[in-house]
Amino acid sequence: MKSDVRTEQDLLGARSIPATAYWGVHTSRAVDNFQVSGVTLKVHRPLIAALGSVKQAAARANRDLGVLDAERADAIDRACQDVIDGCLDDEFVVDVIQGGAGTSTNMNANEVIANRALELLGFPLGSYDHLHPNDHVNRGQSTNDVYPTAIKLALVTALDGLSAAVEALSDAFGAKAAEFAGISKIGRTQLQDAVPMTVGQEFGAWQSTLAEELVRIADARGLLCETNLGATAIGTGIASAPGYSQAVVRHLRMITGVPMKTATDLVEATSDTGSFLNLSGVLKRTAVKVSKICNDLRLLGSGPQAGLGELRLPARQAGSSLMPGKVNPVIPEMVNQVAFAVIGTDVTVTMAAEAGQLQLNAFEPMICHGLLQSIGWMCRAFDTLRTHCVDGIQVNREHLRAVTARNAGVVTALIPLLGYRRASEVATAVLDGRGEIRELALATGSITVEDLDRLLGHGRDHDPLPHH
Repeated sequence: MKSDVRTEQDLLGARSIPATAYWGVHTSRAVDNFQVSGVTLKVHRPLIAALGSVKQAAARANRDLGVLDAERADAIDRACQDVIDGCLDDEFVVDVIQGGAGTSTNMNANEVIANRALELLGFPLGSYDHLHPNDHVNRGQSTNDVYPTAIKLALVTALDGLSAAVEALSDAFGAKAAEFAGISKIGRTQLQDAVPMTVGQEFGAWQSTLAEELVRIADARGLLCETNLGATAIGTGIASAPGYSQAVVRHLRMITGVPMKTATDLVEATSDTGSFLNLSGVLKRTAVKVSKICNDLRLLGSGPQAGLGELRLPARQAGSSLMPGKVNPVIPEMVNQVAFAVIGTDVTVTMAAEAGQLQLNAFEPMICHGLLQSIGWMCRAFDTLRTHCVDGIQVNREHLRAVTARNAGVVTALIPLLGYRRASEVATAVLDGRGEIRELALATGSITVEDLDRLLGHGRDHDPLPHH
């Protein structure tokens, strides 16, 4: 009978491994050591694919340089493709939060790829005399150049999704800006009535502020394309073949289509986390902007009877277990909470980057998990905001017409012809309830109907102030 375990050996001694597991002894120890978040590496599909791409590039470079024979290189290459394609995700069992600067992640990948390659060559799992996780899969590499490179590739992939989500959300606000272009309202500063504007202008501003983020995301993505691959342990390239650094990055570009380039100073690049810090700041900026918009949506949709009540947000679910008829703005509230998490993660990433020492930062696992989680949450939250809220927003037109007709802020538009003193008198009369803006302005005798209509926006596809 076949045993249900196999024995593997490392510098700490022997250990029993499930016979069918592609991971090995190092991964087994890591699983025991790091039972922290309950979240394993397989939650980050882009990271696993990136690890497969880096290992595939390394195998091809080592084959080209003659330090890895063609048979082993081909088996490793094919095993890496299985990792890239997602066939072995369940074998990435290490917790995302781990000590060792990512060594457990790198070894999890090395062992999975080695055992899959052994299987492809017709050898039993764990028969490392034929193909070894360190000697062959990890040839010319260190965790310290493989892991940060894989993180950067994973983030580049994830950012493509975030850019698409931000652009779609911006476009959704743009569509609403066009739909509401002719609806007048009162703008507000410090939550107090200000001057007239249109609902379309308000939505258009939200469109523009999100469109700005696409440029910032693209800039951050570009900084991630510099890699220290080939640096090995601290940037000196020790234990790698001459020409390896250039060859491995060339293959990585071909495999991924990402324009990766070798850093000019590999020692600096191995210890530096600047591109991660920059990205974290961009994510925070984008999250804060969207959260502010959600605050505005909740305010403008508040009520419906005792609040501002200008917008009608789509009703998604009953809002109270006690109060009949109550509906809450649950989608914007969800997005607010995602933003809070992203802001908190930015603090965590900042502290992890600051805590690096000498030639290495040991805290990149936290940076990796935090950034990938933030991007994933933002993508899903923004898509939900668009489909479950923004696309279905309606305007309370009758309410806005009534508010605008008796709002003193509208009088500001009349200053060019009435002058500040007469305009102030009209505003005071409106506030005292002595009439509506139109009739009070005409009663001054200082403005014609035609000029009044022009200044108040009539004839420019705006909802006119009511004629009485």
